[in-house]
Amino acid sequence: MSFRLVNSARVVGVQSRDALVQMFTPVLSSHPQVFNAKTAELLSHHQVEINQSFPKEGWVEEDPKEILQSVYECMERTCEKLTQLNIDISNIKAIGVTNQRETTLVWDKETGEPLYNAIVWLDLRTQSTVERLINKTPGRNKNHLKHKTGLPISTYFSAVKLRWLMDNVDEVAEAVLTHRAMFGTVDSWLIWSGGVHCTDVTNASRTMLFNIHTLDWDPELCNYFDIPMEILPKVRSSSEIYGLMKSGSLSGIPISGCLGDQSAALVGQMCFQEGQAKNTYGTGCFLLRNTGAKPVMSDHGLLTTVAYKLGRDKPACYALEGSVAIAGAVVRWLKDNLGIIQTSTELEKLAASVGTSYGCYFVPAFSGLYAPYWEPSARGIICGLTQFTNKSHLAFAALEAVCFQTREILDAMNQDSGIPLTQLQVDGGMTSNRLLMQLQADILCIPVVKPSMPETTALGAAMAAGAAEGVSVWSLRPEDLSEVTSEKFEPQINPEESEFRYARWKKAVQRAMNWETTEPISNGNGETSIFSSVPLGFYILGSMLMLIGAKYIAGQCPL
Repeated sequence: MSFRLVNSARVVGVQSRDALVQMFTPVLSSHPQVFNAKTAELLSHHQVEINQSFPKEGWVEEDPKEILQSVYECMERTCEKLTQLNIDISNIKAIGVTNQRETTLVWDKETGEPLYNAIVWLDLRTQSTVERLINKTPGRNKNHLKHKTGLPISTYFSAVKLRWLMDNVDEVAEAVLTHRAMFGTVDSWLIWSGGVHCTDVTNASRTMLFNIHTLDWDPELCNYFDIPMEILPKVRSSSEIYGLMKSGSLSGIPISGCLGDQSAALVGQMCFQEGQAKNTYGTGCFLLRNTGAKPVMSDHGLLTTVAYKLGRDKPACYALEGSVAIAGAVVRWLKDNLGIIQTSTELEKLAASVGTSYGCYFVPAFSGLYAPYWEPSARGIICGLTQFTNKSHLAFAALEAVCFQTREILDAMNQDSGIPLTQLQVDGGMTSNRLLMQLQADILCIPVVKPSMPETTALGAAMAAGAAEGVSVWSLRPEDLSEVTSEKFEPQINPEESEFRYARWKKAVQRAMNWETTEPISNGNGETSIFSSVPLGFYILGSMLMLIGAKYIAGQCPL
């Protein structure tokens, strides 16, 4: 069985009759799916909605208890549906978990109660924390820790979220002082309900506390963030038995797989060879390229991350990754905030009705810009508007924005690797939008290959669980892996047009930079200027001129 919560997690269960029950969660929901372990055929699914809250601008939270309850509810409903399909749930042999990697939780190990809501990966509240950390590094270098972590210092990663919780939530600070606190990403929270405090190497590699070379928590990194190592989960491989389910219909079934969602998608796309790459289109966009047994450090704004470690005695495999904060989330923004569409499927129809953005460009930097810029002060802009521009052009520009962001990442990846990618494998919910897939091929100028079963993230979690030692119902040998049918989108525009549109996009990105900062602007001598706020500066300057003018007029025209 595989269960997925995006912004949270997924869980996997394997059956001896060659069927795999997989629970999948798209954004804001738990969504179980059932697969055949030989063919990866989807047999059954179920979905439960999960709420997100936005207490302040830039803050994104989820209720840890609701996350856990949704997992159990999905498991029970899926078991009921399997029974209706005449599949005996006693044949389920294992459960695996896959989750969004950076969402951060802290709970009390004595009571099991969460001490605060889960802080979701794209939450921006830690921007001041990040600036403070960067200010104490030599040369104010945001890549100061990259040689150990593969990551820049950014709001994205778990350590700065944990640091914020320790600094701002009294319950968390007290629990840390009294040795009752437990930290984890959502995989740890779910597996801990089975009695084990652990995570896998792929999730650990996204915390900024993990040394990707030694494959363990690093004392110097923990000291840098002033985080006690005792609250961290034990790091395990991505495919081994961690513990047993403690309750419900699957009580006693081993939990034997754990992968962060993008690593799970890489496994599900069967990118086991160095140089193979996939791009997942979900809330954000995540392009991973397998770099083999040695980590490759990027010179072009990409992340170095652990791709997977499929067994305790197996070597770790690494990947270069480009992360885009806003992809599918732009669709929700157009629907919920602007109201120009009622459903996500309407976006494709609107965009297709015009077939062009008519010079309109949309940079959806709602949470700053991730790879390759890592600029948290950027904000979203829409530019190139004319009187002719309408909502259909904006819809087209929104789809193009997803493709342009992917192009930026792919360019950086090609520069780092020295070997240009000749085709891109894709997965995720947005790949059902055929116009988006064609636009992606046009903007990349290479074919885009979409598997017939786009939820490869869930499939990867299932594969890891089924292949674990002691379960061994899924072979990961290349000759035994199922061939999944796919659809290929070939470029249909000439490269010159693609380059022209891409160059315009790059101009728009530059205009989105440096909109927000928590620090006042200095006058160059370390002193804050009254003109650090442009509107305030104009107001003060205008007032001074009016006062001088009034005095001058009064002097010329005495009563």
